[in-house]
Amino acid sequence: MGPDDDAFVRFVTERSRSLLRYGYVLAGDPHTAADLVQEALLRLRDAWDRGKGREHPEAYVRTTMSRLHVSWWRRRRGEHLTGLVPERGSPDPGLRRVEDDTGLWQALEVLGRRQRAVLVLRYYEGLDDDEIADVLGISRGTVRSQALRALRRLRSHVTDDRIVSLSVVDNERSTRA
Repeated sequence: MGPDDDAFVRFVTERSRSLLRYGYVLAGDPHTAADLVQEALLRLRDAWDRGKGREHPEAYVRTTMSRLHVSWWRRRRGEHLTGLVPERGSPDPGLRRVEDDTGLWQALEVLGRRQRAVLVLRYYEGLDDDEIADVLGISRGTVRSQALRALRRLRSHVTDDRIVSLSVVDNERSTRA
């Protein structure tokens, strides 16, 4: 095992929990989140051996996870979301905090997968519209329209302060853009 292998193992060890939380917020399911992380890390390993992905490995993995998620939901468009909270099985306190926020998941269940992905990337990851467009492989205009539609839909279904506060952030972004 060489120094490159050590660096890869260290990255996986240090960032796996954070990546799993990101996958959970993106997918809403701990099993799908684990699959996203595993597949993205396998792809990073292949890229690592070719000399790619080493400079910004976390960005590489998160982008890969987002693209995989979008690809998977495109293939399963006929799938219907369930009203049940996903199974709980991870001892990670960060993941548990997200799982226990049933108001958030109940609110996000009214959104389509693309709208949910746009909001997760915007508000959880803090990406701007151009970065989201690049990650999801869609235009900047589609990102903005999906975010607008998602926020309108959330506002019509939820009056919770946490969700309504997203509209304040969205308005601030609109004035800057």
